[in-house]
Amino acid sequence: MNLSNTVQLLIEYRYLILIPLAIIEGPIVAFIAGTLASLGYFNIYVLSVFFFIRDVGMDSLFYSVGYFGTRTALAQRLLRKLHVTEQNLDGIRLLWEHHPMSTMFIGKISFGLGSTFVFIAGTVKMRFATFFKYGSIVAATQYWTLLALGYFFGNSFGGNISNILSNIEYLIAGISIVVMIYYFVSWRLRRRLLNEAEGEEEVQEK
Repeated sequence: MNLSNTVQLLIEYRYLILIPLAIIEGPIVAFIAGTLASLGYFNIYVLSVFFFIRDVGMDSLFYSVGYFGTRTALAQRLLRKLHVTEQNLDGIRLLWEHHPMSTMFIGKISFGLGSTFVFIAGTVKMRFATFFKYGSIVAATQYWTLLALGYFFGNSFGGNISNILSNIEYLIAGISIVVMIYYFVSWRLRRRLLNEAEGEEEVQEK
């Protein structure tokens, strides 16, 4: 996603373009929208509600696919994407049951795989009330933090759109570094989660 083009689209079309962009790339769009909110292009409270509903809604959709469509081609492709096999699926189910908050958190921040982790919660038939509770906590924490950081970034450049656009290269560089760190950390956490799933399964078998 080109950040300069995204900023221009959000400035020109505002809420009309926010919905499709947020579906494609929620976290980055949330940060940019928070930045523009500091300049008056968006209402920060409306953004908070919008991104919360967006995240919980998409999570509920993937949960439903996992719950009702475990044997479909889409379901099997998502499992392969995460390298989840029938052998460690029981272990992941135990993680969702015994450590729902940490599993939800690690799953949601896993770069490009958050929807797959959520799908697995449905696959292992996690109670929807429990899933919704922890998913809501993580969604609020994740997106409200991104909006706050974006808002702070906008104010730090004097609350002027020309200043922000002239310093967009710093924003791009900063996001690039954060994404690389984020990807590495999420990869390590994802591997740790799968290893814990295998450990949970071994304990259960004993």
